[in-house]
Amino acid sequence: MARPDLRRRHLRLAVPIAISNLTVPVAGLVDAALLGHLDEIRHLAGVALASVLFDYLYWTFGFLRMATTGLTAQAVGRRDERAAYLVLARGLVLAIAIALLIVLLRGAIEAAGFALLAGDARVEASGRDYFRTRIFGAPATLANFALMGFFIGREQAGRALAMTVVGNGANIALDWLFIYQLGMAAGGAGLATALSQALMLGVGLAFLWRDRPRGLAIRRGLLEREAFRKMLQLNRDILIRTLCLITAFALFVNLSALHGGVVLAANALLMKLLDVAAYGIDGLAFATESLAGILEGEGDRAGLEDLLRFSLVRAFLVALVFIAAVLVAGPWILAAMTSHREVVSTALGLLPWFCAALLFGAGAYIYDGYFIGLTRGPAMRNAMLASLCVGFAPAAWAAWALASLHLLWLALTLFMVARVATLAAAERRAERALSAG
Repeated sequence: MARPDLRRRHLRLAVPIAISNLTVPVAGLVDAALLGHLDEIRHLAGVALASVLFDYLYWTFGFLRMATTGLTAQAVGRRDERAAYLVLARGLVLAIAIALLIVLLRGAIEAAGFALLAGDARVEASGRDYFRTRIFGAPATLANFALMGFFIGREQAGRALAMTVVGNGANIALDWLFIYQLGMAAGGAGLATALSQALMLGVGLAFLWRDRPRGLAIRRGLLEREAFRKMLQLNRDILIRTLCLITAFALFVNLSALHGGVVLAANALLMKLLDVAAYGIDGLAFATESLAGILEGEGDRAGLEDLLRFSLVRAFLVALVFIAAVLVAGPWILAAMTSHREVVSTALGLLPWFCAALLFGAGAYIYDGYFIGLTRGPAMRNAMLASLCVGFAPAAWAAWALASLHLLWLALTLFMVARVATLAAAERRAERALSAG
């Protein structure tokens, strides 16, 4: 049975993080709703297409948050304050360097990205408008990854909540201004996102400045060879893992586009709903990251076993509640997101697949969080490679060859199943190795 103190700490972290996370897809839903009610559906479809590029650009570098969380939490578990702040400093330096390179190469990224993505000329034009405004938010976006990872790793969920609520609240307000009032359509949605990330960064830096450490000699230790090598190795493994994850979702969107604008828009709306559920469950996953890292730093194996067990139970319960809500209110929710009846009808026909993908995805999110907290990079990398190549790719190829929308959703569902199975197997192997040792 799980320890009551551990359960309370998990819940105290998970609730504000879940609320914080949920503001992200809510802002995305506002994007979709405002764009979906414009006269032309191409703006919604174009943003869905361009978002694939930002998934690659930004979530490829998701290791800036994940590695920062795991390494910070382990430093907290060891009660090493200097090491925790050094993790953040290295993360911020890396984030700004990567972001500046992205901005400098934005023209080449746009050209290559839209050459690979499938979409008709008018949809692509809207996607390019979105890309050209949102891209300038790269420095703030990547710096926010590192700051969020640092605060979560230190169990400072309230700060993560404040950053995200300010950022995404501003995004919603700016969406209304740029899309509805100024008629900027897809370009306005991108500009709103970029500016809101800058505001979010300002909040995070204010927290950091208020509690800045004194006398920790952080500058002198910034480039310590062994610590930097460990961080880069972990970042490499998480990068490969994230690329596999994004590739699966990017292929899903791109194969959706081959079925036409209506199917692409319908799948975009369902993916927005999946985002809402995933971000909520990720509140549990992020709490698991933080506590797993702290318990690892403390050497508490029994606590880690309890943490994984009750985190999985809580995640499946949240997923079931969300599934029930979507099945009951799905028609109303989708109609609120777009006035195009053919898009709503197509999305409603795919709800059973959506529910299956979400249910298995809940377990995958928790296992990801657990392994991130333990900083087991090779295990995460290998599990995701297997999930992409064995779970997703064969069914996705069949979906393309047979032009089957249902096979495409089967591929996404099998991808989630494979993620749970491979990470669960990796955890069992690790436990047997520890017992044998």
